[in-house]
Amino acid sequence: MAPANTHQAKTQFGYRRHPDQDRPGPSPAEHPVVIVGAGPVGLSLAIDLAQRGQRVVLLDDADRIGEGSRAICFSKRSLEYWDRLGVGDRMVDKGVVWSVGRIFHGEQQLYQFNLLPEDGHKRPAFINLQQYYAEAYLVDRIGDLPGIDLRWRNKVTALEQRNDSALLTIETPEGAYRLQAQYVVACDGARSSLRQMVGAEFAGQVFEDQFLIADVKMTAEFPTERWFWFDPPFHAGRSALLHRQPDDVWRIDLQLNRYADPVVEKKPENVRPRIARMLGHDKFEFEWISLYKFQCRRMDRFIHGRVIFAGDSAHQVSPFGARGANSGLEDAENLSWKLDRVLRGTSPASLLESYHVERSMAADENIRESTRSTDFMAPNSHQEARLRKAVLSLAKETEFGKRMVNGGRLSVPCSYDTPLSSRDTDAWRGGPSPGCSMLDAPVAGQGYLTDAFSKGGTDFTLLSFSNGAVFEAPDGVRDIRIGGEGGLADPSGLVAKRYDAEPGAAYLLRPDGYVAARFRHPTREAIASALSRAAGLN
Repeated sequence: MAPANTHQAKTQFGYRRHPDQDRPGPSPAEHPVVIVGAGPVGLSLAIDLAQRGQRVVLLDDADRIGEGSRAICFSKRSLEYWDRLGVGDRMVDKGVVWSVGRIFHGEQQLYQFNLLPEDGHKRPAFINLQQYYAEAYLVDRIGDLPGIDLRWRNKVTALEQRNDSALLTIETPEGAYRLQAQYVVACDGARSSLRQMVGAEFAGQVFEDQFLIADVKMTAEFPTERWFWFDPPFHAGRSALLHRQPDDVWRIDLQLNRYADPVVEKKPENVRPRIARMLGHDKFEFEWISLYKFQCRRMDRFIHGRVIFAGDSAHQVSPFGARGANSGLEDAENLSWKLDRVLRGTSPASLLESYHVERSMAADENIRESTRSTDFMAPNSHQEARLRKAVLSLAKETEFGKRMVNGGRLSVPCSYDTPLSSRDTDAWRGGPSPGCSMLDAPVAGQGYLTDAFSKGGTDFTLLSFSNGAVFEAPDGVRDIRIGGEGGLADPSGLVAKRYDAEPGAAYLLRPDGYVAARFRHPTREAIASALSRAAGLN
C-alpha cells in the first residue's frame, strides 16, 4: 500500500539519457566505481566517496524515492556518519528524537531503559524518521556534489567479471548500453539481482511467524518513547510495538500467527479493527501497510571479484532492534575509505578483504542478536514458550529477570577483531580499545569531538592529549589535540574521562572513526607502525 503523504509526490525523478549511451564502437565507458541501488546505503556511500574525490556512477532501476516508511530508527552512529556527509542536521531537525523505551507484559510495565543516559553527546541515541525523508535529503546532498552521476531507470541486467574490472549491461527506457567499472558495489537490497548474477546465496534462518506493520496518521498524546508489549490486552497472546514518527505518523507492529493469509491481513478493512482495539479509537488514517517475516541471513562472502556487497544485498536481519538500515550505513562507512585508498593506489587491493572480515563479523553479531530477539518474541517450541513465560514472570520482581527480557536489543556499533588494529601494549582502565568506535564528548565550549573529527578531512587522525610538549602527527595524518596551546579545551573533562587519557596519551583513529591503536607514551615509530597496519600495508 503506497503512502498517502504529499512528500512522496515531490520525490519522483525523470529518466535522462546519458552520453555513455551514445558511445560509438565496442568499447564501453569506463568508471572507477559504479554503485547499484539508490537507497540509504548506496546514496550514503556515493556521497562519502565523492567527498574523498572519487567519481561515482549511481544506478537505480526506479524513478522515485522508495515508497512507505520502511526503516525508521536511525542510530547515533548513523547520525554521526551523516554529519560527516553534510546531512546530519537535516535528519535530526526533521526526525523524532528518543532514547527511552518501555517494556510491558499485559497492562503492567516491566521496566524502562534509557539508551543514552549521560549528557555530553552531540547526537541522540536514536531518531525516528521515515526512510523516504532520509533518501530525499541524501539525494539533495548528491545534487551539491559534481562527482556523482545519479541515473534513474537504469537497471543492471547482466554482469561480466574480468581480471581488472566488471562489465555491466544496463537496460533503460531507450534501450541497453554497457559500462565498465574498476569496482561495482551492490546496494540493491534483499532481492539483489547482482547477488544472483555472481551466483551467491543467502544462508541463515527464515522465521515463520508473521508481523503486520501499519503506519497510521493520527493525533496522540503518547510520549516520544519506544513501547513494546508482550501479551497486551488488545492483542492477546502476541506482541506489539509503538513508535512515533514525524508528521503525526505512528509505526505499529503487531505479531500475527504463521498461518495468517498475507493478502487478507493487509486489507485496510481488516487492519483497522486491530489498530482501533490498540488505540481505543478509530480516528486515524493509514499511511502504509505491510506484512513481513523475520529473516536472519547473510552471504558467505561480501566480495566476489570486482563486485562488493553492502546493506540488505549482503545481509538481512529482523527489523526489531533497528539493525537493518544502521548496519548497512556502517557497511558504507567501512567500505568508502578503503575503496578510496585502493583506487588511489595508497593501499593495496588486499585492504578490501578487511571490509569482508569486519562487516561479516558485524553481520554475524546482528544476526545473533536478532535471532535471540525473535526466539524470545516468537517461541518455536513449548520449551521456549515456557522459558519466556518464566522470564516475564521473574522480570516483574527481579533485576536479573528484567535483563533476560528481549523485546529487540537496539543496534550498537560492532567492535572489530581485525588485522588492521594494533594491540594495546599499555595498561588502560577504560576508553575505546582498538577495533572500537570513537566516543563523542564536548570540546571548546559548544563544539563536540565528532565535529572536530568530521570537519578535519577524510584521512587518519591522531587524537592526542597535550602534556605541554607538541607531538606532531606523521605526514598524511591530521591532528586533533586536546589541551595545551592551540589545542581544544576539555572544559567538562569528559574527553579525558571517556578516553581514559592522561597527558601525553594518543589515539590513532581510522577514517571511519574507529580506533586503530592507542598509546600512553606514543613514539613516531609506534604510530608509523600502527598506521601502516591500519592502511593494509603490512
